[in-house]
Amino acid sequence: MKILIVDDEKLLVKGIKFNFEQDGYKVETAYDGEEAVKLARDKTIDLIILDLMLPKIDGLEVCRIVRDFSNVPIIMLTAKADDMDKIMGLEYGADDYLTKPFNILELKARVKAIIRRSSNTETEKDNTIVKLGNVSIDYNLRKATIEGKTVELTSKEFDLMDLFVSNPGKVYSRESLLDIIWGYDYPGDIRTVDVHVRRLREKIEPDPAKPTYILTKWGVGYYFKED
Repeated sequence: MKILIVDDEKLLVKGIKFNFEQDGYKVETAYDGEEAVKLARDKTIDLIILDLMLPKIDGLEVCRIVRDFSNVPIIMLTAKADDMDKIMGLEYGADDYLTKPFNILELKARVKAIIRRSSNTETEKDNTIVKLGNVSIDYNLRKATIEGKTVELTSKEFDLMDLFVSNPGKVYSRESLLDIIWGYDYPGDIRTVDVHVRRLREKIEPDPAKPTYILTKWGVGYYFKED
């Protein structure tokens, strides 16, 4: 697995790089947004750890640009405690976020959770296409097709889609989705689920304001319409 670490704090990058290399990961580093985009384009990267505040191009714009050509998982780092910064990172396509200062063990746990979820999906359902009505999921390409149209999904969006389509009609609370998809305790941040569900609806629903695939059971959670 190759991780790209993007931050202008060189000592922080050095520390993160050392810790992940000790665990057997290959690590690329970048200290500004332009370099990050170039590395994400030119190299095979399995996950990006991306700081919000960067020289040349900020982290949100890097995230937006990368999402134009890649669904690589992105963990956003932010020194700001403002929830809006976190939610904006998710809106731009980040899969997760962590507020500085953070414990390196927590960062490792989040990286492992994202990689484990992706690896389990690929191992269990590799080369499989699952169909439900007008929706199909290609586990080899990690893409969804809605009424014949291919939809590009981020890692977390794909995982949500996989869970919903594999269990049509089953209602999942926000808390259970955090536990299943994110794979670790995420207290106080259930809006993370709402943001990802909204982004997913914007990609697959003819009218996201009146969803026909991913439905809401008020006061309970979300579920996928049974065929």
